[in-house]
Amino acid sequence: MECCRRATPGTPLLFLAFLLLSSRTARSEEDRDGLWDAWGPWSECSRTCGGGASYSLRRCLSSKSCEGRNIRYRTCSNVDCPPEAGDFRAQQCSAHNDVKHHGQFYEWLPVSNDPDNPCSLKCQAKGTTLVVELAPKVLDGTRCYTESLDMCISGLCQIVGCDHQLGSTIKEDNCGVCNGDGSTCRLVRGQYKSQLSATKLDDTVVAIPYGSRHIRLVLKGPDHLYLETKTLQGAKGENTLSSTGTFLVDNSSVDFQKFPDKEILRMTGPLTADFIVKIHNSGPADSTVQFIFYQPIIHRWRETDFFPCSATCGGGYQLTSAECYDLRSNRVVADQYCHYYPENIKPKPKLQECNLDPCPARWEATPWTACSSSCGGGIQSRAVSCVEEDIQGHVTSVEEWKCMYTPKMPIVQPCNIFDCPKWLAQEWSPCTVTCGQGLRYRVVLCIDHRGMHTGGCSPKTKPHIKEECVIPTPCYKPKEKLPVEAKLPWYKQAQELEEGAAVSEEPSFIPEAWSACTVTCGVGTQVRMVRCQVLLPFSQSVADLPVDECEGPKPASQRACYAGPCHGEVPELTPEETDGLFGGLQDFDELYDWEYEGFTKCSESCGGGVQEAVVSCLNKQTREPADENLCVTSRRPPRLLKSCSLDPCPARWEIGKWSPCSLTCGVGLQTRDVFCSHLLSREMNETVILADELCRQPKPSTVQACNRFNCPPAWYPAQWQPCSRTCGGGIQKREVLCKQRMADGSFLELPETFCSASKLASQQACKKDDCPSEWLLSDWTECSTSCGEGTQTRSAICRQVLKTGVSAIVNSSLCPPLPFSSSIRPCMLATCARPGRPSSKHSPHIAAARKVYIQTRRQRKLHFVVGGFAYLLPKTAVVLRCPTRRFRKPLITWEKDGHHLISSAHVTVAPFGYLKIHRLKPSDAGVYTCSAGPAREQFVIKLIGGNRKLVARPLSPRSEEEALAGRKASPKEALHTHKHQNGIFSNGSKAEKRGPATDAGSRYDDLVSRLLEQGGWPGELLAAWEVQDSAERNASSEEDQNAEQVPRPLPFTMETEQRRLDDILRNLSQQPEELRDVHRKHLVAQLAQDIFRSHLEHRDALPKPSERRPPPLAVPPRKHVSGFSSSLRTSAPAGEAVGGPRRPHRKPTILRKISAAQQLSASEVVTHLGQTVALASGTLSVLLHCEAIGTPRPTISWARNGEAVQFSDRILLQPDDSLQILAPVEADVGFYTCNATNALGYDSVSIAVTLAGKPLVKTSRATVINTEEPAITVDVGSTIKTVQGVNVTINCQVAGVPEAEVTWFRNKSKLGSPHHVHEGSLLLTDVSPSDQGLYSCRAANLHGELTENTQLLLLDPPQVPTQLEDIRALLSATGPNLPSVLTSPLGAQLVLDPGNSALLGCPIKGHPTPNITWFHGGQPVATVPGLTHHILAAGQILQVANLSGGSQGEFSCLAQNEAGILVQKASLVIQDYWWSVDRLATCSASCGNRGIQQPRLRCLLNSTEVNPTHCAGKVRPAVQPIACNRRDCPSRWMVTSWSACTRSCGGGVQTRRVTCQKLKASGISTPVSNDLCTQLAKRPVDTQACNQQLCVEWAFSSWGQCNGPCIGPHLAVQHRQVFCQTRDGITLPSEQCSALPRPVSTQNCWSEACSVHWRVSLWSLCTATCGNYGFQARRVECVHAHTNKAVPEHLCSWGPRPANWQRCNITPCENMECRDTTRYCEKVKQLKLCQLSQFKSRCCGTCGKA
Repeated sequence: MECCRRATPGTPLLFLAFLLLSSRTARSEEDRDGLWDAWGPWSECSRTCGGGASYSLRRCLSSKSCEGRNIRYRTCSNVDCPPEAGDFRAQQCSAHNDVKHHGQFYEWLPVSNDPDNPCSLKCQAKGTTLVVELAPKVLDGTRCYTESLDMCISGLCQIVGCDHQLGSTIKEDNCGVCNGDGSTCRLVRGQYKSQLSATKLDDTVVAIPYGSRHIRLVLKGPDHLYLETKTLQGAKGENTLSSTGTFLVDNSSVDFQKFPDKEILRMTGPLTADFIVKIHNSGPADSTVQFIFYQPIIHRWRETDFFPCSATCGGGYQLTSAECYDLRSNRVVADQYCHYYPENIKPKPKLQECNLDPCPARWEATPWTACSSSCGGGIQSRAVSCVEEDIQGHVTSVEEWKCMYTPKMPIVQPCNIFDCPKWLAQEWSPCTVTCGQGLRYRVVLCIDHRGMHTGGCSPKTKPHIKEECVIPTPCYKPKEKLPVEAKLPWYKQAQELEEGAAVSEEPSFIPEAWSACTVTCGVGTQVRMVRCQVLLPFSQSVADLPVDECEGPKPASQRACYAGPCHGEVPELTPEETDGLFGGLQDFDELYDWEYEGFTKCSESCGGGVQEAVVSCLNKQTREPADENLCVTSRRPPRLLKSCSLDPCPARWEIGKWSPCSLTCGVGLQTRDVFCSHLLSREMNETVILADELCRQPKPSTVQACNRFNCPPAWYPAQWQPCSRTCGGGIQKREVLCKQRMADGSFLELPETFCSASKLASQQACKKDDCPSEWLLSDWTECSTSCGEGTQTRSAICRQVLKTGVSAIVNSSLCPPLPFSSSIRPCMLATCARPGRPSSKHSPHIAAARKVYIQTRRQRKLHFVVGGFAYLLPKTAVVLRCPTRRFRKPLITWEKDGHHLISSAHVTVAPFGYLKIHRLKPSDAGVYTCSAGPAREQFVIKLIGGNRKLVARPLSPRSEEEALAGRKASPKEALHTHKHQNGIFSNGSKAEKRGPATDAGSRYDDLVSRLLEQGGWPGELLAAWEVQDSAERNASSEEDQNAEQVPRPLPFTMETEQRRLDDILRNLSQQPEELRDVHRKHLVAQLAQDIFRSHLEHRDALPKPSERRPPPLAVPPRKHVSGFSSSLRTSAPAGEAVGGPRRPHRKPTILRKISAAQQLSASEVVTHLGQTVALASGTLSVLLHCEAIGTPRPTISWARNGEAVQFSDRILLQPDDSLQILAPVEADVGFYTCNATNALGYDSVSIAVTLAGKPLVKTSRATVINTEEPAITVDVGSTIKTVQGVNVTINCQVAGVPEAEVTWFRNKSKLGSPHHVHEGSLLLTDVSPSDQGLYSCRAANLHGELTENTQLLLLDPPQVPTQLEDIRALLSATGPNLPSVLTSPLGAQLVLDPGNSALLGCPIKGHPTPNITWFHGGQPVATVPGLTHHILAAGQILQVANLSGGSQGEFSCLAQNEAGILVQKASLVIQDYWWSVDRLATCSASCGNRGIQQPRLRCLLNSTEVNPTHCAGKVRPAVQPIACNRRDCPSRWMVTSWSACTRSCGGGVQTRRVTCQKLKASGISTPVSNDLCTQLAKRPVDTQACNQQLCVEWAFSSWGQCNGPCIGPHLAVQHRQVFCQTRDGITLPSEQCSALPRPVSTQNCWSEACSVHWRVSLWSLCTATCGNYGFQARRVECVHAHTNKAVPEHLCSWGPRPANWQRCNITPCENMECRDTTRYCEKVKQLKLCQLSQFKSRCCGTCGKA
């Protein structure tokens, strides 16, 4: 039964009678002409879902027949049925299940897609081949074909389009859009080739996303396809596709066909889940899968509703927009998601009128009038009236009562309430005379309410600016009757110009600033603009007036200016010239003089500023400005300053910069500092931070949102849970969710398919290390004695839990040292009768060594024996042994400074009697004690720091790092010099007389310190030293500023007996105090000599150095402080070693002296290599020393900037190989390099000579080409051409005083931190094409900067390109029909017929582009006689024409560029193919009468078989098959097919016939005895079990309540549960019943809640009386039938919603002129919508002007 209600088949007679008798009122012209009555109402739909049919009837009113039909049809109920509804045709077949057919009941199944009569009801009896037509017509609305919308109506198949309209031919596009253009999806096609193996049995073929359509996959090969699905809700599923058929997978229909060698999978779609198609390895051969489907574009544009109206009344407009919509999540997302798809075209906005009701009356005001007063408080007024605006925008005044619903605006307000400007008098100047009566002046300014100097004060109230003054000192000349004004005329007036020129309400001259002087020296002119201006008080703006509007003299617009003497010289003038030029000095003095001309603007607006009086030289007659050198300099008035703007600044907000955004998307935050501050005095720089409330303005925000847009979906992991184990391998888990951070800061959890990146791991292994080894101890043994004191022992096993979790017994050395007390303990039993005393000869003994060790050179590891003292360098590994006798070594215990020692990562206590300290540090210093029973021995360790000082022991672990770090600083700061407690070496203080120190471990400290400070060592022994390599020497010399004072590092660890040092201490203690210092030096020197000689004697007994390692380098000489050694610098002949004939040959070594750069101003500069010389203006000579040692004696040469120095009378080579530069000039600046060379090698060191400390860069102008070396180093300035993958170092050695700072740039952009810059050099590792460019090194200091460039170009050696499409296309274009071949390094071959032409291609790539040369037989092709050829495409193609025997052979192309060469070859062979009849093929049968042998044809080339296609044009020889193996076959078993199973489920049986047959040579098969077959093969079975699966059936619950969604009037939906179970009632998964028709789980039901219908109001008035754009609206709402109250609209969704607006008055307007018919045309023009037809005609006037 169909779940949906439908009409009963056939029309009831009563209904027909009603139709015939009912009256017809409305008749069309066509109906009247045809004498038809009007059409009747539409019938009820034949179906309630899935697409049914409805009809309408009419009757003929004529006694004769009428033309046309009396019935018409339309589609209805075009909504999809629920999945449980089943097939409509199947329901019609099942309705006949309870009707007997030929006396028997059948279960009928539908037969669809009948090509002859698709609208007849044909059904097939289930389980049989019986097909019967049960009805001539199916019910109206039944689909003609399963894959079509066409439906059967009245037994005929009618066309139905995707718009569900009868007769429509509109189709869906590939995306499933009716009448679409295919733009909402994309075609995806591809091919997958399996890469499966025994270890990888499954692989993913393709992921097909939700919504995809028309999917087709074809697998070819032995493997098998299966499906995994994931719904949008996250539910996962799997389908194995075990058999051919059609399945429903996650509500998507899947059609699967399985063949022996291929599988075909089809899905029409749209898919309701994400499908992942996978492949399972089922055979040894590879499989291929071809797939094609249409994938939906998930993000699409969707038009929004109209925005709010632009006006609340009087007619406005509103627009739509477009938003990007995600189909999967049903959410609006950011626009960039839709911009990602080019197919997505954003819809244009739509515009419509709105709020057309007239506006209520409103108040409207005119602008305020001008203020009645410009200052001191005035009033201004305006008119306020009540107005109305009609729909056309016309405004008219109305009665005021219409506006009384809003308060009336004020019509009067105060204005300009600030104070008027006032005169402000400054302090008086000094009196103009020094005796008697004079004058004094002051400046009087007009100040406004803001404290600004302006105009507007009354001249009548201005205070006077000068007055008389009397100096009490009497004058010694006749008094003048008048006050002295003429002496200093610039004091004459502090005139009104001091007030500045501010624009006022009276017209006045306003001068601008003077221009620059027209000359740079001497006398010139300056000009300025002078305008007549007035201030307009109403607008507070300035207006220009004609000059004659301003009263008074116009200020000068030009004046002379003096820019200083030219060329630094002062012209000397004769008196006559002076008189002629100035008209006499006296007249000159009288004519020009200095005067004040006002003040500059205040430097600050508040908080205290200054103003300076402007002093000018004026012509006293014309008052014009004059050149300043015309006024007497000595009479220039003093500088006059005055304070201004003294009021404290008002409190204001100080705002910092915004911080970077905390997040890149979602919503992040930015913060900034905002505080209220108050500037008290700028002079004192006093600023006070105040409370926020004291700042009047609102406080700026301190935080703001940023990056407020949705983040793309991403994986968000939670914190890892604790590891399941602490060691030995455990597991920890975390939750990983796909989330999207939204623009509001919230997180939206999404299905996993939304995150495109691979999912983060949610589980990981942890604590994968093996557990530390640990001891497993046994029980204690019994006491070793039966009485007295004994011992107990117990055994220990070292056990370790491995990372796999398994416990294992391991070597005991891997466990921590076991304390002695852990494995042995004393025990006491009853006292023995005769207690014995142990003899001393049986007690333990430690063999100690009483020695003192002093380490002078870094060594990785040193071995010592307890009993002594060791003074060691940090970072040395120490092994300390404790040799014992008569004691078990595992029982030895160790202490440090009285504390028990156990093994740690830094200190290892071994069970074999030794202690190891890894890399000494300050905290390791101390006293180490070894205990073997009662025997104890000590060993003292002290540390030596930088500058040969003993390191004081740190007080805390933190000070240890400080001590180590201090070694890298200066000796004074870095090291705590050990305060010696032994007083022998002090200067006779009280402490000295106290005797030995209480700390026995420090008794040798002072003596060792003196030994370390010893300045030199025996000179005749130095030659035999094995010296550190030069790099180590350089490093050590750089650590100390003064290399001359640093003692030489000794190449060994000094060793002496403690008694020797005790003797020295005893000897010194017996000396008088005044002789003690002399003896101290002598004894220390003697001790050093003895230690050194004993070391050399010991070393000579060992193998010679040359037998152990390469020859050591020469030792540079040193100036020694000690009195018992001398300098090594001698003039011995080359080859003769200092100190005897045993001195070996050595490479040259230049003595370096590194120090800070210095600027030397002495006239003669003497310096060593390694320094920087800065030439000063007074430098007369520079002497560069170069000392080198080596055997044979090295030769010295000098170079400047890489080129040999050219000696001259100014640049000299001194006898000691020093280089002297006399009278250095700028051309001498550069890097000078001293090269020392002998037969064994060379050494070189540079020194920089700069000019006045300016930066200097060592450069090279070479071009370096590298194709082989893995790393190259060049100086900046070079050009580098190298291959990829090389490490390139660009040295930028710079000099300057002070030292220049180096900055690197690439292509003029500063290089960031990822690049390796070390001491100015730039290291580019593994260079690639992205590293190419111009690298610039900029050296800068305070004297200037210098930039040098190096161009890096990457060479690409010639090589074969990976993609050959380009050269193949080139060959095809050159000769489309010519045979061609590509050369290759291994060679290629092309076989051709004689007389043909051929193309040879040489595929090549490289940079620069390689040159290509062609060869034939080893000769260039141009020189080969008789070879017709053309070289094309820049050498890449060689065309060989008219091939003959001489043309064949090997052709090669040689490609060459700077980076290398490549040779590729190809051979042309001219030969022919032919057919050969070969031996017979294998017989097709071994017996019987069908065996034949076919002679084999082969295509040969030079007796070699080739592909038969080469012989396609040759004539094939005729061949005949030959009969073979025509004989009787042996007897064999023959079987028939299996019969049908006896039961359909629950286990049945099927059988077949088995007979023994024999095939004769004649082809006849005869039955024989079974025994004959049994002898040859086992008899096949003739019975087997079948249909073993359970017997299952669908079961269902009772119907639930009728509360589903409304689907019609009074109709809702109710549900029930449907489940699969066995006949015994056991519930099974639904898949087990998938072969059975599933009962429906949903049906229609009667519901009072669905008694609803649409209710509409009357139409509003039309918005236009004519034209095409009038519209009217009405209210539409869903209401309950009984209560008549509005309910949610979705309850009425079962019926079409009535239109809520429509067009109206669509008639042409009488006046057809081009004009605007709406008020929003300006907006149409702004939005560029004029090109749309609906706006173009309505806004004809505006759009016509556009």
